[in-house]
Amino acid sequence: MTILVPTKATGATAKTAEMTYVEPDRQVTDDELAAALPDAGLNMAFVADFLSAALTHERCGRHLYRSVAARTNNPVLKRRYEDFGEETERHAEILEELIAGMGGNPSYVSPAARGVEGADTKLVESTSLLGGSLDVMTREMVMLQAVFLAESLDHAHWQTLAKLAERLPDGDLRDRWVRAVGEVGPEEGEHLEWARAAMEKMVMLQAESSAMAAVGAKAEELVEKVRSWFA
Repeated sequence: MTILVPTKATGATAKTAEMTYVEPDRQVTDDELAAALPDAGLNMAFVADFLSAALTHERCGRHLYRSVAARTNNPVLKRRYEDFGEETERHAEILEELIAGMGGNPSYVSPAARGVEGADTKLVESTSLLGGSLDVMTREMVMLQAVFLAESLDHAHWQTLAKLAERLPDGDLRDRWVRAVGEVGPEEGEHLEWARAAMEKMVMLQAESSAMAAVGAKAEELVEKVRSWFA
């Protein structure tokens, strides 16, 4: 089962840092990280940190998709969010398998991962904290923008993983990286392009809709309007 929130109970480990306390039996160092991974001619402690950050972003992406799928008023967007959320959870599972297959710990939380989690938490919050002060269409756009931003980083992560795979020596390790990138990369490209196109379409639909310009339009009318879009 994919771990979406690493905790002590799931075997989470981390590095100590200023303002970060880690129980002694859960602490790891760069030397220990590098020693646990195969010698691939790269800075493997940094690679472990990067993989942890990429995995954290996938996990947070799953939470984002669940959140927006539950709150959108558009059934087409809802289905997309649900489908992409399931694919994102699979991407997290693939990264977990990749890390474990290298001898690493999928529940290791790197400093970079903590930074990603902080940013992603704010991204999810941005789709709901202002809900009471935004109209229906603006809320839909904010959720779409959050998905686009999340998928932009996802896409960049997997492009970077593809470049790292090229630097690995021939063998089983490289083969596993190439398979992972080959499976996930095209889906990440699809997610990003869909989010970009959906935002563009929503802007154009509103710009060209006289109904959306009506002063004092009732929220119920706007909800029905948005439900009919993207069909």
